[in-house]
Amino acid sequence: MAEQTEAPSVQIPHNLSQQELLEIYHYLYLTRALEERLVNLFRQTKIVGGLFRSLGQEGESVASAFALRRREDGTGDMLSPLIRNLGSMLVMGARPVEVFRQYMAKGDSPTRGKELNIHFTDYYRGFIGQISPLGDLVPVMTGVTLTFKQRGEDRVGMVYIGDGATSTGAFHEGINFAAVQRCPLVVIVENNGFAYSTPTSRQTAAVSFVDKAPGYGVAGEQVDGNDVLAVYGAARRAVDRARAGEGVTLLEVITYRRLGHAQHDNQSYQSAEEIGRWAAGNDPVNRYVAALLENGWVAEAELASVRAAVDAELDAAEAEAEASPLPHPEETLEGVTADGQLRPPWTRLSPPDPTRA
Repeated sequence: MAEQTEAPSVQIPHNLSQQELLEIYHYLYLTRALEERLVNLFRQTKIVGGLFRSLGQEGESVASAFALRRREDGTGDMLSPLIRNLGSMLVMGARPVEVFRQYMAKGDSPTRGKELNIHFTDYYRGFIGQISPLGDLVPVMTGVTLTFKQRGEDRVGMVYIGDGATSTGAFHEGINFAAVQRCPLVVIVENNGFAYSTPTSRQTAAVSFVDKAPGYGVAGEQVDGNDVLAVYGAARRAVDRARAGEGVTLLEVITYRRLGHAQHDNQSYQSAEEIGRWAAGNDPVNRYVAALLENGWVAEAELASVRAAVDAELDAAEAEAEASPLPHPEETLEGVTADGQLRPPWTRLSPPDPTRA
């Protein structure tokens, strides 16, 4: 990225540097541009299964994950995303070519074509692939962060959950147990207005989800999910609390899903006027760019340089994925059943090996 030549005219919040501001923009633009290319592949019938967009929610995904300690040796923080948290995984180190291959079910994809979209895991880089029963990742990440505490590791976990999944028993049991055990966990409730096609008001009587935090005895904070810097600040505070041994934080991000549940969803339950309002004045990427330029934190030329670099990266990644082979038929039954000696869980190894799950 381009070097800075002038000091910013206004102090950058949250002790972020100009380089970090550009890095955040890199992931915001990368997330949106990557998904737009996936749409083109979907229309060419090159995508296997459904396509799930995060249009309008990229800001909270990128900003929250950016608050984590990112490493590639299995000793950093851990994150578990939902289907619309592609930006979070990219921040943690997932590569665009992996995402292309996953969606296209290629033989050299991270799951060798057995799973699709962002259902893949890398313990080294610090992300656990999502699971389809929504809400269940909260108790999973509670268990993961409990191991951090038991082993005395200076690590934090972050888990995303939709507004609808807060009505599941798994959410309640997971966050309650994490609260009692004071696990170093950040639970992000993405309040985007809909649980698939069910409006929030039809699945909970709660005025807001942050109101649930006192009932569990945990810290709670609500933030504008389309204000990238505000989300980063809230996530940074939650991560710092967890790392300091202060336990769980429930962070509610208010955002909006501007597309349907998946590409096949015609959004008949959403009004065009409402979608238009969120698109016109509340786009997280546009708001972030405006803040950068209006405050003199970066120059337009630097943003253009980021976009050019991302476009070139995506050109190469898409071409590489297109050329990747399909899975061999005989691989269908590999790694599905326990035929042979089971490996011990990586948490029981000495020292623990995050690559052996």
